Amino acid sequence: MSSWSEFNIDAPELSAFGSARLQYRTAYLATIRADGSPRVHPVSPMLAGDGLFVYMEPTSPKGHDLRRDARYAMHCAVEDNSGGQGEFLVRGTARVVLDASVREQTFEHARRIGFEPQERYVLFELSVEEAMSTVYEDGEPKRTRWVQKKST
Repeated sequence: MSSWSEFNIDAPELSAFGSARLQYRTAYLATIRADGSPRVHPVSPMLAGDGLFVYMEPTSPKGHDLRRDARYAMHCAVEDNSGGQGEFLVRGTARVVLDASVREQTFEHARRIGFEPQERYVLFELSVEEAMSTVYEDGEPKRTRWVQKKST
């Protein structure tokens, strides 16, 4: 499981592209329902410290999904039908952040960017196991893909 900062070390250009496409924007988080079907949710991802984070209400269906099955995929929003400034997809697993210092650091970062998280919100850190960008040049897709190296 790689953190965003580890992904950034391995693939700095792709990480920078992903940061620009996710940070301060709406993205779509896909989770897995109890029956195995997909569920998609709009979220506001945030990069803070070493990680990629999302906040959610304690009663959120997406939080229930992630606690049961931590796998997720997240895709940035695009501006138009031609792909706008490009697409970014990240896939990995989520974990609830309980560490008080990490929560406080993330809360402080959120406040600096104009978001007021409530104490009741559940904070999830999203690992990065795969990331992919798609940009369109002369109408043709150009894709860049990074996959976490497997430990041996």
